[in-house]
Amino acid sequence: MPFETIEILQDLFFVQRGYLNGNHFVYRSDFPILIDTGYISDFVETHTAIATLGVDIADVSLIVNTHTHCDHIGGNRKIQEKSRCEIAVHKVGKHFVDTRDDWSTWWRYFCQEAAFFRCTRGLEDGDIVFLGPHEFRVVHTPGHASDGIVLYNRREKLLISSDTLWERDMAAMVVRVEGSGALFHMLESLDKIESLDVERVYPGHGSPFLDFKKALLRSRRRIESYLRDPAFLGNDLIKKILVYTLLMRKQVKDTEFFPLLMDSRWYRETVDLYFEGRYKGKFEEVINDFLNRGIVELDNGFLSTTVKP
Repeated sequence: MPFETIEILQDLFFVQRGYLNGNHFVYRSDFPILIDTGYISDFVETHTAIATLGVDIADVSLIVNTHTHCDHIGGNRKIQEKSRCEIAVHKVGKHFVDTRDDWSTWWRYFCQEAAFFRCTRGLEDGDIVFLGPHEFRVVHTPGHASDGIVLYNRREKLLISSDTLWERDMAAMVVRVEGSGALFHMLESLDKIESLDVERVYPGHGSPFLDFKKALLRSRRRIESYLRDPAFLGNDLIKKILVYTLLMRKQVKDTEFFPLLMDSRWYRETVDLYFEGRYKGKFEEVINDFLNRGIVELDNGFLSTTVKP
């Protein structure tokens, strides 16, 4: 699978992945540093992307994670086993990892594959992280994830925005795990990063972009729509996680997909919360919409998604 790779600062590369795997960053040196490591089942592709840049994972000295969701920490354990590298996450995420809390990380709630690792540093708001000579300030941005951070390089006006800010969409908002104040925390996080002088943004999913202010406006409007109409949030969450589930499993037998969802906590709770327990009706509505739009395909009795992993 080809990767879109951009050198954004000297020896610091942005590697664009897809919808399942978070984008990641590679600082190439004698002591390489990584930011985020994709999803665990796609580690072969992650390894290839890193090796293509001339970096041996056995030499990695540090991994910085923007949060502890499965699509950003999937390669951590394998890389740490090879390299014995340090791993830094926000102190909230470090607590999750240290206490083996696979609920707050979303892994158990969404039936995701992930592996714990040894977290050696808990980051705080305002901390400085060095990627070689490049200085980045840690900004804590809870909302999508209680341990979420972005990284800001003031000199180059460059923001590694992770899942706090995408260009035209928003990361999933899960109030059943993050709490009923999550939408307000997200608005506060957007207010916090709006004060930064930003010319280039490198998000957790999707392509880099330049119009920082417009992306902020889109995100605020999306959150305001969620607050006005909670069913809009429920629909958005179900659609996002159905696609994630198909990406994680590659394909699912059509007669087994609904029972699979009914065995999960997230699907039942989401439909109970937003759609009065209409489990089958909501499933059929979303799947038929996806099939009509070409987002999901049915081939020989198996469902898969056309979305890039």
